[in-house]
Amino acid sequence: MTAPPTTLTHDSELLRESRTHPEVFAALFDRYSGMLYRYVSRRLGPEVAEDLVGETFLIAFARRAHYDPAYTDARPWLFGITTKLVSRHRRTEGVRYRALQRSPTEETVESPADQVAAGVTAQALRPALAGALAGLSSKDRDVLLLIAWGDLSYEEVALALGIPVGTVRSRLNRARRKVRAALGDTNPMHEEE
Repeated sequence: MTAPPTTLTHDSELLRESRTHPEVFAALFDRYSGMLYRYVSRRLGPEVAEDLVGETFLIAFARRAHYDPAYTDARPWLFGITTKLVSRHRRTEGVRYRALQRSPTEETVESPADQVAAGVTAQALRPALAGALAGLSSKDRDVLLLIAWGDLSYEEVALALGIPVGTVRSRLNRARRKVRAALGDTNPMHEEE
């Protein structure tokens, strides 16, 4: 049975409605599964991403009655569940970053010239960035990647991880410093051409 079209705009409304009409929960899946898949895929690889995203939504569905309706956006809640699931795969994540660090950079030549330059720069930095990420503590890495790859705000990361915003800021600052140091104290995004 497919979920009926919904006019509910806030995630909290969807979650509330899904308590009596479970098929409405599918709209939440449709909104966020792609975003969560990209996040997990970047962290652990596509091999496990689909399973973890599925597990995230199974947990969210089971816990939907406990969702705090004061939060209209469920992204931080879903990313919090996903991050806890990722933590079970810390070894996999570390192995992935170490493998990326050792892997040769792929040389692809495409046009236009700006895309080629950006692609070459990104490929050249991949091993160093992977090494920098592998060197971070799991807590610092979680904060950095929820902001960088999950596109969450400081407040949303705090909510997702159940920590104060000040802790998010200090972990992010520490992670950025370590990554910058691992990349030779430069920010490749601000290099002169």
